[in-house]
Amino acid sequence: MSILTWIIVASLLGGALSVAAAALFAFSARAAMVPLLVSYAIGALLGAVFLEILPHAFELNHDVHTMAGTVLFGILLFFTLEKLVLWRHCHHTDECEVHGVHDGHTDHGRSGMMIMVGDTFHNFVDGILIAAAFLVDVQVGIVTSLAIIAHEIPQEVGDFLILLHSGYTKRQAFVFNLLSSLATLVGGVLAYFALQSMQGVVPYFLGLAAASMLYVAVADLIPGLHKRPEIRATIQQVTLIGLGIGSIWLTGVLLGSH
Repeated sequence: MSILTWIIVASLLGGALSVAAAALFAFSARAAMVPLLVSYAIGALLGAVFLEILPHAFELNHDVHTMAGTVLFGILLFFTLEKLVLWRHCHHTDECEVHGVHDGHTDHGRSGMMIMVGDTFHNFVDGILIAAAFLVDVQVGIVTSLAIIAHEIPQEVGDFLILLHSGYTKRQAFVFNLLSSLATLVGGVLAYFALQSMQGVVPYFLGLAAASMLYVAVADLIPGLHKRPEIRATIQQVTLIGLGIGSIWLTGVLLGSH
């Protein structure tokens, strides 16, 4: 397949898979498994950052200080963007202050619309990162796509629950999330044509991709795990994080990148 075809397939399949899986969990009793998905997603994100994306970024740009600065800039950038849109990846909606959902009451759709705006922008950025990864190497693109899908599922579950709390029907929540996921395809295709003529900036986009995943894992997901400090939960979390890292490593081995 051509690189553009890979980007289109990864964007469409990733969006559809994450929305469908999230709907399965959000619309059934299996929502209790979301914390398990979060732990696994953390491992997948960290594995993709440190085993695939950053090593390839450093191979393409040997200026270690510049690349490290790019990652640092990216972390500050995503923190600022998250502040500006007043939206967080909320995985525990009952405790989410930003979205304004309290005591099971609806907010006439305000938080739901805010979620959709934030999620659409986030999906658009994901598409750009997927395209940048595939332009470097198909294997890097596949691993990056898998990591994005892994963290999108628990995020989408949170989005579904917030939409339902905001008064949307299950059908409306599913359609809105599916439409939002198409932003990944738009971002991916636009980035493919834009980055084709600017190969020199691809390493910097990889640095931003690493920063995005690192920020989501450390700032958004890991704090939620500390709400369960008991030994059994900690062992479970560490094991699942290890499995997430291991799955990215194994994918790299099977694809021949290690």
